[in-house]
Amino acid sequence: MGLRTLIGSEAGLELVGEAADGREGLRLVRSARPRVVLCDIRMPGVDGLALLREVTADPALTDVRVVMLTTFELDEYVFEALRHGASGFLLKDAEPASLLDAIRVVADGGSLLAPSVTRRVIEQFGTGAGRRAPHPELDRLTEREREVVAWVATGRSNQEIAEVLVVSPDTVRTHVSRAMVKLHARDRAQLVVFAMESGLTPPAG
Repeated sequence: MGLRTLIGSEAGLELVGEAADGREGLRLVRSARPRVVLCDIRMPGVDGLALLREVTADPALTDVRVVMLTTFELDEYVFEALRHGASGFLLKDAEPASLLDAIRVVADGGSLLAPSVTRRVIEQFGTGAGRRAPHPELDRLTEREREVVAWVATGRSNQEIAEVLVVSPDTVRTHVSRAMVKLHARDRAQLVVFAMESGLTPPAG
């Protein structure tokens, strides 16, 4: 009810449907084709991860972006959801303004990873808990693209990466876009996963 009221009262946003469980949610997604889906990870019947896998595997739903709603207790699902194409995560206690900003960022093709969630994913890989397997298309990347993708996986923005590499943010954006095409990454969040799985790290020093 809180989300419905918040989204419904915001200019430029339209709530096109809501569902009580994953099965009903899938039906709605396929009929309404929303730009953004806010999805709880834990739901009766078809859970959030199953819904996510169905959406990202359906060519007809390529433009639909899924943002998972999570709490710290659900950290074990974070990486799995990113692997399956979630465009990001929002913590359930996020401020209303942050939530609305997130919807707009994802609708515009961006990805959203709360800093605390990004840190948790990076820590998971640091302890060796994550799956490591180089992406099959990794060799298609140029050296510069590999370097930029490695920096993307640290959670830095294009602006921050540009400052480190002493190039323009537009140059970084171009490298990121080309890398996403070559690796078939749905969005920036999935690019982070591919980089971590492939063991890409920024050069030391």
